[in-house]
Amino acid sequence: MRLLKDFVQDGARVSVFHWNNKYLIKLEAGPFEQTFKIDEFDLESEDRLHLLIDSDFIRQCMERFGEMAAQLAAARRKTDE
Repeated sequence: MRLLKDFVQDGARVSVFHWNNKYLIKLEAGPFEQTFKIDEFDLESEDRLHLLIDSDFIRQCMERFGEMAAQLAAARRKTDE
């Protein structure tokens, strides 16, 4: 697996990898992570990846991290009953 890019944007750590004919976009925030896999043949070039990772994409991922945190908190509450 080859790391192509690693940066922080809007509170998320973003890592972009190339592996097994796929681009992997991994976002991390706190204890949570999300990974998106894109077939390399679905993009004209590696340079087009930055068009996918825009502020709207990051915002939606951060919202999903909030949903993940709420889901985990709800599951933990059930174990406390």
